[in-house]
Amino acid sequence: MKAPTHHLQAPHRIDRPVMLQGWKRIAYAHWPVPPGEVQARLPEGLLVDTFDGSAWVGLVAFNMERIRLPGTPAIPYFGTFPETNVRTYVTDEDGRPGVWFDSLDVTRLLPVIVARSSYRLPYMWSQMSIESSGRQITYRARRRWPTARGASSIMTIARGEPTESVTPLDAFLTARWGLYTRLGSKLAYAPVEHEPWPLESASVDYLRDDLVAAAGYDVPEVPPVVHYSEGVDVRIGIPRRLT
Repeated sequence: MKAPTHHLQAPHRIDRPVMLQGWKRIAYAHWPVPPGEVQARLPEGLLVDTFDGSAWVGLVAFNMERIRLPGTPAIPYFGTFPETNVRTYVTDEDGRPGVWFDSLDVTRLLPVIVARSSYRLPYMWSQMSIESSGRQITYRARRRWPTARGASSIMTIARGEPTESVTPLDAFLTARWGLYTRLGSKLAYAPVEHEPWPLESASVDYLRDDLVAAAGYDVPEVPPVVHYSEGVDVRIGIPRRLT
């Protein structure tokens, strides 16, 4: 297995994306967990990615904006909505880093049904909101369907200053250029491309979350590592089965 490399810029170019979207007003909260806790939940063919000996579980909330196909206008109503996901970080057997999603909560039921049936991603239908007050942003979610109904998350962050020097941990937690999923019985990898995140320091003013526990993780009772970004525009490539 090759050692993973975490690039601050996309290591590939997607000339023919299958989808375009914006990931805006994004807040990351991450906790270190024992690698075995993550590895036990991964499908065969994926390996937990670690930093300083720890795996990391993330609670990531943002506004998905202007989902569209190349050359078409944004999809009305269904193309913009809040999302909160629980995720971990993995590599394939060749050492290619990516994201593994344990859950993705969104407010639109139709995208949930489409994504669960096509990409086999664990989308959930939830009631959600994003509210700003000065430098504070509050993300709320309460799950409706299909699992862990009633599980909720409220996270209020305080935005800090722009990050002038990105640390190796910053890059590990945010600079991810693809996602893993299942297509039928096979694992698949979908590349993503965007400009480097314009990161800001941030802190949690309030956090009450059930979504990480609903995904099966027991994170330590310590303040999470927090980042914020105003966001980027994203190009997503076609998922390809791993051989």
